[in-house]
Amino acid sequence: MGQEAHVGIAQVGRGIERDIRHGLAERGVEHQQVFQRPARQPELRGIGVGRAQCHTAAGQADVQAAVAFGQRARRGVPHAHAHAGLAYETLRETNPRLVYGTVRGFGDPRSGESPYAQWPAYDVVSQAMGGMMGITGPDRDTPTKIGPGVGDTVPALMLCIGILAAVHRTRETGEGQFVDVAMTDAVLAMCERIVYQTSYTGTVPAPEGNRHPLLCRFGLFRARDGHVSIACATDAFWAKLAHALGRPDMATDEDFATNAARVRNAQQVIDAIETFSTARTKEEIAQCLGGKVPFGPVYTSAEIFEDPHYRVREMLVDVEQPGSATPVRIAGVPIKLSATPGAVRQRAPMLGEHTEAILLAAGYAKQEIVDMRAAGAIR
Repeated sequence: MGQEAHVGIAQVGRGIERDIRHGLAERGVEHQQVFQRPARQPELRGIGVGRAQCHTAAGQADVQAAVAFGQRARRGVPHAHAHAGLAYETLRETNPRLVYGTVRGFGDPRSGESPYAQWPAYDVVSQAMGGMMGITGPDRDTPTKIGPGVGDTVPALMLCIGILAAVHRTRETGEGQFVDVAMTDAVLAMCERIVYQTSYTGTVPAPEGNRHPLLCRFGLFRARDGHVSIACATDAFWAKLAHALGRPDMATDEDFATNAARVRNAQQVIDAIETFSTARTKEEIAQCLGGKVPFGPVYTSAEIFEDPHYRVREMLVDVEQPGSATPVRIAGVPIKLSATPGAVRQRAPMLGEHTEAILLAAGYAKQEIVDMRAAGAIR
């Protein structure tokens, strides 16, 4: 989770990230790369040395911004940072401006002690318990995992937002704070419809395949060479779609003219659209619907690589791959800032790759670094 949180900060913009690091940078320290996680329990090798490093960093924040510490619950050791003497309450004694962020499967007890606080968690756990799988799948009896690891990455982005908000407050008040995100909470926040839908109607939402329970037409449709998405969330968009389908009568027919009527007669609407779509390729449908109604073809990664949109938006970036003469392509930065644009400038470092150079820049002597490495505090 720590990696995703750092990526999130970079995506929001390097300006804030530079401010977070400024206090250490003036002393040659870069908090994002210096410190390794404490070694695995039970031995916690070299933890005394590592603890001293972290306490030093926490106390060196510049007056303009606090340093943000990231923490997540390692599977099976939910309170490893506290055991290592790196708890928020301990570090804030050194620097009350400290912003300290945590991501755990079920949150930190400081914000409300979950009955599952000691349970380890992964992406699939938060997707399951946060409600996402319960409304995703081909039918009501087949809950399905979302493809990407949103149960990991979205909580990390939530943590990024929380850290940035806390840093802004620190600038104004001089006081840091503890930022807590539960993976399950973040997933539930994404699935907010199931909360109000259950509350308002008393019904329990379930998987509905590629349909939407409240909007028609809003979902996926078969094409001759794949599938396309069409999202006519308003009656005005539906009227345009009906004309494009060659069925202008459906724009005014009382059985289809309003969203409520289309929901009641959803299968007839689907049949009309797929009569049109299955006779055409995705590209041919795009020529008919693109720019008229909310529409998009379902892409494979190969099609994403070929689409000029992602090239001009710098969303496919080549970087060096250690041990290979062939670069690897990774996703770019989706948030575009005019004054402080983010970018993928280099690959992620190997574990410990920059440690010695950064510690030397921070003023540590070579022998001190040798001693820390021998103690297991750094790699």
